[in-house]
Amino acid sequence: MYYLHNAEKVRANRGFTLVELLVVIAIVGILIGMLMPAVQSIRNASRRIACGNNLHQISIALQNYHAAHEAFPIGGIEWRTRNDPTRRQLAWSVFLLPYLEQENVWQQLDLNTAFDSPENAEAAATIINVFVCPSSLRGHQTVNARGPCDYGGIYGERITSPNNPPKGTMLHDIAIALRDVTDGSSHTLIVAEDSGWSDGQWINGRNIFDQAFPINQAPSFENDIRSEHPQGANAARCDGSVGFLSESIDLQVLAALCTRAGGETNTTSD
Repeated sequence: MYYLHNAEKVRANRGFTLVELLVVIAIVGILIGMLMPAVQSIRNASRRIACGNNLHQISIALQNYHAAHEAFPIGGIEWRTRNDPTRRQLAWSVFLLPYLEQENVWQQLDLNTAFDSPENAEAAATIINVFVCPSSLRGHQTVNARGPCDYGGIYGERITSPNNPPKGTMLHDIAIALRDVTDGSSHTLIVAEDSGWSDGQWINGRNIFDQAFPINQAPSFENDIRSEHPQGANAARCDGSVGFLSESIDLQVLAALCTRAGGETNTTSD
């Protein structure tokens, strides 16, 4: 009986008291609280890298297009200045499709008709992963029944002066070649993130823009460099390189990066 009684006491002593259980729960909660920011930071970094990889693929496609046509694609064909539905308003991203292994979508398009024509409706609704930033809040949802695009061509800048004539590398109805980029291809942007703009579509020629605000600070109705990444956005340059532009970049430097022939020197991305 003595040994049985002691064994029962040992088993009883092995259990948690209520206080001990609460302490363990508190410690676990603290550890989870400490780990969550690190997990979120890793997730953000992973998405940023994946987004940069999208732009890297787009950059390679741009370089291959240039090699084949001796110029980069036109930023937007037949821009609708007066909302004329007869004008096609096709985007630069349309013409990259064969260079992004999207020949099936390319073959479905009727490029003699507009971006929003019935003939192009089915193909235009295709979600093309390389045009979707992993951090985009819109994600893989269509925009007006057309596939989204979280990247826009650089039409120029309005930070230092009016963008007239346009100073960038993606223009309306004009193809820019590397020989026209006299500021240097490594100092000139050609495509950048714009995942916060609600009307981004890979077929619609509206996905070019002239930069007017600091990075990630444009109002929702403006097409500008911005992303859902903390502290900046990814961008591609005319030499094919891809980098991350910090929100703290000097506005004069940012403006210089958005011009192809502004005569600026020693521009950096931070």
